Amino acid sequence: MTDTGNPLGPAITAPAAGAAPAGPALRAGRRGTQRLVRIASNTLITAGVLVFIWSIVVWRWEDPFTALYTTWKQHELAQQYRSLQRAYRPVVPAPPAHTKRGTRVPAALAPKTIAADAAAFRRDTHEGEAIGRIVIGRIGLKMVLVNGTAEATLEKGPGRDLQSYMPGQNRLVYIAGHRTTYLAPFSHIDDIRNGDYIRLEMPYATFIYRAVSHEIVPATDLAVLRSPDHELLRLQACHPRFFATHRYIVNAKLVSVERPASA
Repeated sequence: MTDTGNPLGPAITAPAAGAAPAGPALRAGRRGTQRLVRIASNTLITAGVLVFIWSIVVWRWEDPFTALYTTWKQHELAQQYRSLQRAYRPVVPAPPAHTKRGTRVPAALAPKTIAADAAAFRRDTHEGEAIGRIVIGRIGLKMVLVNGTAEATLEKGPGRDLQSYMPGQNRLVYIAGHRTTYLAPFSHIDDIRNGDYIRLEMPYATFIYRAVSHEIVPATDLAVLRSPDHELLRLQACHPRFFATHRYIVNAKLVSVERPASA
């Protein structure tokens, strides 16, 4: 055996320059992996907490980002509606003898001329346009009403389904609105109580309804769009909140009509 000059025995090959011992390298790798896992875990926990807080905010109030868009659109619609009011002319300017301008009359005595005005107004309006205002004191709602229920239209505010009729036509008036986004006009639709007043202000007249019943139907149930042969207001929102499997419906009947003083 060749003598290496090493009194402890045969020579042991030294590790290459710059190479770390196998044990410390493995431990360092494990520490790095653990650090990444901790960072990922903390990130997921933080994200989960933020999502939870966000859900509470949207559930209790509304989505603030889409609300800004709708606020801007409502401002535009309000200007549009004011112009519509100034330019509006009824089909028959002279009201019947029993209807004083600017006064409220029972729904049963609403003049037939209002039905004619409503029919003409329905023919002349287009989807996405401002057509009136909806006011519900119970849920603090006062917004410009839009014509139509397409996705882009409902982002502006509550809208009248084009398959339904205008207030005053003595048929179904069907209005839908968002419940969690875009100012969430119907976020608290389930808080409306039977007997609560719902006010629809149109250029040709103002209509006062009273809530009479509530119902929940599947989203596929189109029977709610069938019009009776009398005036009926239906408000609709998705149910439950954050889902669209069902529809929450509030039914209301017309109790009085007020013709504007300018009509």
